[in-house]
Amino acid sequence: MATICQYDDEKKVAVVSSEPLDADVPAYDNASSIDTITALVQEDHQHDIKLRTMSWQKAAWLLAGDQVCLAIMAQTWSLSVLGWVPGILTMLFAGILFYITSITMHKFIMKYPQIKDICDFGYYAFGKSRIAYHFTAFMLLANNILLIGFHVLTGAKVLNTLSDHSACTVVFSIIAMLMGIVMSLPRTLKHVSFMSMFSAAAMAIAILLFLVFSGIEAAPYYGYNGNYPELGAVKTYAFPPAGTTWVACMNAILNITFLWVPQILFPTFIAEMEKPQDFPKALAVLTGVSAFLFIVPPAIGFVYLGQYSTAPAFGSLGVVAYKKASFAFVIVPTLVIGVIYANVSAKFVYSRIMGSSRHAHSHTVIGWGAWAGVMAGIWLLAFVFAEVIPSMGDFLSLLGAAFDSFFGFIFFAVAYYHLYKGKYFSGAGRSVMTIVHILVMFVGLFLLGPGLYAAVKAIMADYTGGVRPAFSCKNLSL
Repeated sequence: MATICQYDDEKKVAVVSSEPLDADVPAYDNASSIDTITALVQEDHQHDIKLRTMSWQKAAWLLAGDQVCLAIMAQTWSLSVLGWVPGILTMLFAGILFYITSITMHKFIMKYPQIKDICDFGYYAFGKSRIAYHFTAFMLLANNILLIGFHVLTGAKVLNTLSDHSACTVVFSIIAMLMGIVMSLPRTLKHVSFMSMFSAAAMAIAILLFLVFSGIEAAPYYGYNGNYPELGAVKTYAFPPAGTTWVACMNAILNITFLWVPQILFPTFIAEMEKPQDFPKALAVLTGVSAFLFIVPPAIGFVYLGQYSTAPAFGSLGVVAYKKASFAFVIVPTLVIGVIYANVSAKFVYSRIMGSSRHAHSHTVIGWGAWAGVMAGIWLLAFVFAEVIPSMGDFLSLLGAAFDSFFGFIFFAVAYYHLYKGKYFSGAGRSVMTIVHILVMFVGLFLLGPGLYAAVKAIMADYTGGVRPAFSCKNLSL
């Protein structure tokens, strides 16, 4: 189990334990929780490698680096499937639930400040269950490693597009993997947050160039159901077009919903803040930035691409030079986001290996060698998955329905249950929040049921049309 610190009230020092605490930690609004946080920070700062050093501003950059990603450019396709009304409503609804559940998550972590990752969160949320801990650990590693693999494949796609497929795609994937390993060597998220500044800026430039190019070109080129002008003039519509299947609508909703579910990383982020109680400030910045970027650029893209929208929307641009110029900047967030997921995953594995030994927090050859080995192993495994899974995008939808239903909704409905037990309807505001969290639970169960079914159907449909062979040199250019 995770190595954590227990605050000893009598000695006023941090005591290291290799198991989660068995005693309840007082609620956040009591002084004892602040004392626990202070003890955790003091204990951490005694080490050579200090993890709990992030300010809320650096945490905000880290959050933005994770969220300002290529998936934003898939939202135009979601609008082309759902139409304006269901599409925008789904985006707004997902954003509101994201903010509310993230605040609930933070309050729960402030009640148990020793939580270091989503696995510890699952342990406490489900009644200090070791089964919940190990099941969450499996979901954490499976989700993150496959997402890293997706970013390896995306890196290969960018290099394919820019070079006109000048080399085998496997070679490009290896290049992306090696770059990811080197960039992942910093141990602290404070250092990773510095990379996130450039990641968010690069993705913002890519989005801005896409919007400019889609506006100035005469017409889009590529669409999933036909190239321009086979489907007629570009048009937008309020509701799904005639003939749109339920599975297509469900996958478009999942595409929007999963963009708003990064909370699997948040407990680790909070654990590396010097003042975890300031996390809501970083969250407010992230929510504002995300609300704008997740809605406005996709909406503008839908106006110019209409029924010809693809995921990502760069693929619909009709001028090759425009496509390359805008898509080129995506390589930066592709690698940095992979680094963020790799860091969270590696910390979990590394802490299982090193425990509370001096190598865990000191500049030793064994410590750094183990860290580099774990990181290389994660990226190598991700590379293998990227090459052997024929339909990576659909497989991630499957994982999203199976795992993000827990990490984005069910976990936080359960956490709310524990936080406010016996006070669910103690006032008007609390009653509203209770109803909202009941809805959160139902959304999670819906994604786990019909959402999972839609993801499986999408995979089956893809496999009927042929699949990409393992370790293929096939051109993946947009």
